[in-house]
Amino acid sequence: MQAPQMKGSDWLQMVLLALVWGLAFFLTEICLRDLGPATLACGRVGTAALGLIALALLTGQRLPRGLADWGPLVVMGLVNNALPFSLIMWGQTQIDSGLASILNATTPLFTFVLAHFLTADERMSRRALSGIAIGFCGALVLIGPGALDGLDGHSWGQFAVLGAAVCYACAGIYGRRLRHLTPVGAAAGMTSAAALILLPFAAVLEQPWTFSPDAATWTALLTLGLVSTALAYILYFRILASAGATNLLLVTFLIPVAALLLGTLVLGERISLSALLGMLLIFAGLAVIDGRLQQRFLRGRIARKATPSAAPLNPSDYNP
Repeated sequence: MQAPQMKGSDWLQMVLLALVWGLAFFLTEICLRDLGPATLACGRVGTAALGLIALALLTGQRLPRGLADWGPLVVMGLVNNALPFSLIMWGQTQIDSGLASILNATTPLFTFVLAHFLTADERMSRRALSGIAIGFCGALVLIGPGALDGLDGHSWGQFAVLGAAVCYACAGIYGRRLRHLTPVGAAAGMTSAAALILLPFAAVLEQPWTFSPDAATWTALLTLGLVSTALAYILYFRILASAGATNLLLVTFLIPVAALLLGTLVLGERISLSALLGMLLIFAGLAVIDGRLQQRFLRGRIARKATPSAAPLNPSDYNP
C-alpha cells in the first residue's frame, strides 16, 4: 500500500512536532536539576491533562465517559505516558538528552517487531526484517560492547530509555482501540489517567513537597506539559489523519536532530562518534523499513533504462 502524498502543511506540522518532541528531552534535563523523575513525569502529564481538558471544554469536544472509554485510556495512560515518561526521565539522570533521544528513535523498530506477532494485518516482510536488523545494530553500537560487562548507572540509563521505546511500541498497537474518541478527548483522558497513576508513586518515593524548583524549572515544566505533550499530541493526531501512519514515522528521523542541537548548543553536551554512528544505523534501518528511498531509486533506474538514446534535437519539438 502506497503512503498518502505529503502536503506542504503536513511537512510543516511534521517539523514542528519534531521540534516540540525534541524540546522535551532538553526541558527534561533542565527540570531534573530541581525535581525527581517520578515528580517530573507526574507534573508533565498533569499539566498536559489540564490544558487538554480546558481545550476540549472550550471547543465543545466530547470528553471520555463510561468504562468503555476509561478502561483503554487507563491502559494507554500507563503504557504510553506513566511508564515511558518515568523511564526516560530516570534515564536522563544517567545519560545526556541527546543520547536519550537517539535511543528513543528505536521505537518504530520495536513497533514493527511487536506488530508482526500481535496483529493480523501488519506482518513483517523481508525488507522490514532487514531494516530491523540494521536498526538494532545501531542500538548495540549506542549501548557499546562493554555495557554488559559491568552495568553502571550509564548503562542502566540507556536500557531504561530502550524500555520506554518498547512501551511506546506497545501503546501504538493498543491505541487502535481509541479511534472512536476525538484526538483531544483521547489525549485528555490518557494524560489524566497517567497523572492519577503517577501521583501516589511520586508522593511516596520522592515527597514532591520537599523540592524547591526555581523559576526556570517551573517555566520548563509548564512548557514540557503544554507544548511538548498537549500540543504534541494534537499535532500527532492531525498528521496521522492527513498523511497516515507511514509518513508519521518520518518524525522519528527529526526528533534526535532537534534534541542533539538543543543539548549541544544550550546545555554544552557532547555527542560521541559511536552515538552518531548508532544514530545513522538506526536511521538507515528505518529508511529500509519505510522503503520509499529504494522505490524512488528503482523507479529512477527503470526510467533511465526506458529512455531512448539521445537523438539530435528538432527545433520544432521545443516548446518554451
